[in-house]
Amino acid sequence: MNSITKEKKEVAAVKNNWYAVHTYSGYEERVRNNLEQRIKSMDASGDIFKVVIPTEDEIEVKNGQRRTVTKKILPGYILVQMNMNDQSWAIVRNTPGVTGFVSGGSKPVPLQEEEVSQIMKQMEAKVPRVKVGFRQGQSIRVIDGPFIDFIGTVDEIDADKGKVKVLLSLFGRETPVKLDFLQVEKL
Repeated sequence: MNSITKEKKEVAAVKNNWYAVHTYSGYEERVRNNLEQRIKSMDASGDIFKVVIPTEDEIEVKNGQRRTVTKKILPGYILVQMNMNDQSWAIVRNTPGVTGFVSGGSKPVPLQEEEVSQIMKQMEAKVPRVKVGFRQGQSIRVIDGPFIDFIGTVDEIDADKGKVKVLLSLFGRETPVKLDFLQVEKL
């Protein structure tokens, strides 16, 4: 294989790849906005295609209330789909709030397709993930339903259904009872 063919293959290998870019933690939104502005003002839309903050929706149960919150999958990182060349590298690297590319040395390393598809699939999940505030063996108090004010121990957690199996002392023996996350609180 001659050096020109090899060089063309190397250039083709860096076209249209996803790169992880490290940012100051908590500045991901600002960095994305700054980078999108720089892409427009420097007319780099032919080299830098997408800027994504990987997030997912999560249902959080707090004080007996369910609420959906958006949580960052990779805090402190954004994903950029781009053709890697000196100009596009400089545009991204010199964006305020960017600390650098994830790399294996001085050269940025593109993410593997499997990694990107897994992150994108996690972002597009139809049903939000339930954030569990309990752990197995933890003591809880029942705050709703027929077992109100009973104290028990968490035995199993079913995050998909939003249920928790609690061992309650009924009639002098431990009895397993399935309850909703909203029916119990930590002690």
